[in-house]
Amino acid sequence: MNNLELKNRDLDVIWHPCTQMKDHEVLPLIAIKKAHGIYLEDFDGNKYIDGISSWWVNMFGHTNKYINDKIKEQLDTLEHVILAGFTHEQVVRLSERLVKLTPKDLDKCFYSDNGSSAVEVALKMSYHAHLNDGNTNKNVFVSLKNSYHGETIGALSVGDVELYKDTYKPLLLKTIQTSTPKDMSISSAIQAARDFETLCKNKANTISAIILEPLIQGAGYMHMYHPEFLVKIRQICTKYNVHLIADEVMVGFGRTGELFACEVAGISPDFIVLSKGLTGGYLPLSVVLTSNEIYAKFYCDYNEHKAFLHSHSYTGNALACAAANATLDIFENDNIIEKNKLTAQYMGKKLEKFKNLKNVDTIRQTGMICVVALKGYEPEQRIGLKVYQYCLNHGVLLRPLGHIIYFMPPYIINEDEIDKMMDTAYDAINSLLSQS
Repeated sequence: MNNLELKNRDLDVIWHPCTQMKDHEVLPLIAIKKAHGIYLEDFDGNKYIDGISSWWVNMFGHTNKYINDKIKEQLDTLEHVILAGFTHEQVVRLSERLVKLTPKDLDKCFYSDNGSSAVEVALKMSYHAHLNDGNTNKNVFVSLKNSYHGETIGALSVGDVELYKDTYKPLLLKTIQTSTPKDMSISSAIQAARDFETLCKNKANTISAIILEPLIQGAGYMHMYHPEFLVKIRQICTKYNVHLIADEVMVGFGRTGELFACEVAGISPDFIVLSKGLTGGYLPLSVVLTSNEIYAKFYCDYNEHKAFLHSHSYTGNALACAAANATLDIFENDNIIEKNKLTAQYMGKKLEKFKNLKNVDTIRQTGMICVVALKGYEPEQRIGLKVYQYCLNHGVLLRPLGHIIYFMPPYIINEDEIDKMMDTAYDAINSLLSQS
């Protein structure tokens, strides 16, 4: 078996996500044979640093021995059981730990399969909680401009990145977008919060919740803002009886410098949505945590209209929960958050040199996420694709968002590997100058 053979078999039968398949007439499809640590290896023996954690999910490297062993142990005991009317040890233990680890007053866990599905759960749960309180008009959701929350219909509806949602607008829920802080300054955070309060003054009687990604808008071109925005939004939501949904699918589990991004601002949302890093990048699993107060609104003698009737076949899958518990073990036993802070400092130093390139507009960083924004390029130039190809040819997997080059590696990356990853990107960006 080699890359070419598997690529041809693939293209006969597979439609890949977020891909214009015609690109693969000229863009090589990479067939991965195996992976270990931060490295992916193809069928021809070429190795690539996984600089994006395989779409932001991998925390502690590929084929991590500890997580592998815990999944294998679980495989011999229980692979899956229906979670309606049944339970199992892994899901109970995971839920107990998440309740303790997440911000205060997040007391109950509701499981799903992936980030988009969990966003749907949070939206429905927010609306239904208001409805059970007798608020029949609270059926509008607010999100931030430039936001992204997934690609199922409800999740797509609360997003605001044209690339993802324009085609499907006739199918989507009607939502309202409010200002995103324009930069990482505290003044921008305060101004954007004022805009949201103005909206609430006029429409709070119809607003169910605001959903946002704390600190960093992932697929929204890695836009970052000051934590004071979260502080103000929390205050406004409480004042106007609007739920706050924190979508921490991307930013959760140590990416921002704390275990959860909401902790950076010292706030507790009404709902927190978790996925991606929850299982260390091994298996699909997501969870929505909410308060006992909201849970109580659904708790009653049988009433089919008050009950939260939402389900997925693989809810609380035992193997996925075992992977999640193993991931939390590593956080707990290996002092990961403090180690990440040191790694982030080193990445930040490496990031500084990108300022020297004439085609770099800005750089920015939050925790383990570093961003280089390029200037002077039009979308049709597909500049990110050129960087992607250059880096692949030099043993680094990056997946730019248009003109945004970002680094989000597994936490186990060392300084030499950071050098390789970021120096390769630097060379790729520098090479563009000679092409312009």
